[in-house]
Amino acid sequence: MTHYGGPELAASFRTVRTNTGRIAEDIPEEKYSFSAAPGARSIGQTLAHIAHVPMLQMHVHQNAIDDLKTVNFPDLMQRMMAAEAEPRTKSEVLSLLHGEGENFAAFLEGLDEFFLAERVTMPPGVEPATKTRFEMLLSPKEHEMHHRGQLMMLQRMNGITPHLTRQMQERLARAAQQGQR
Repeated sequence: MTHYGGPELAASFRTVRTNTGRIAEDIPEEKYSFSAAPGARSIGQTLAHIAHVPMLQMHVHQNAIDDLKTVNFPDLMQRMMAAEAEPRTKSEVLSLLHGEGENFAAFLEGLDEFFLAERVTMPPGVEPATKTRFEMLLSPKEHEMHHRGQLMMLQRMNGITPHLTRQMQERLARAAQQGQR
């Protein structure tokens, strides 16, 4: 018996997606085209990328694929990149983040420990040679947190203090105030 299964994966992913949504809300729409460097994704493109990343894991695990040699990765990546490249308004990006995030979280929520323990064979040359579905299904959250760090830096570059920093500053100020009493 595990203590961290589908419902916990879903809850954890929802927390991460909620924080990503807060970042997306805090950035003004006119800054969605901002990019840190030529050739780098813009804020809006990064948010769309985050929204679509679970697509790969959904494809593998909804279809119970157990050997990644059978996956047409070039086709999947091309479809994902095309979906990311569609121009969107801020409101469309927010809707996409919420909708795709909830779709993935609902999928995770229904997974049992036996399915999560199944091993999937990686493509040739990838180490380790197999991974559990559980390990694979953690990757969209990890990937999102990586890009969320980038978004927080982009917020700073645009003069915006990230909401998690603001919350920490508020907690510290309250603690300091209570210590002075």
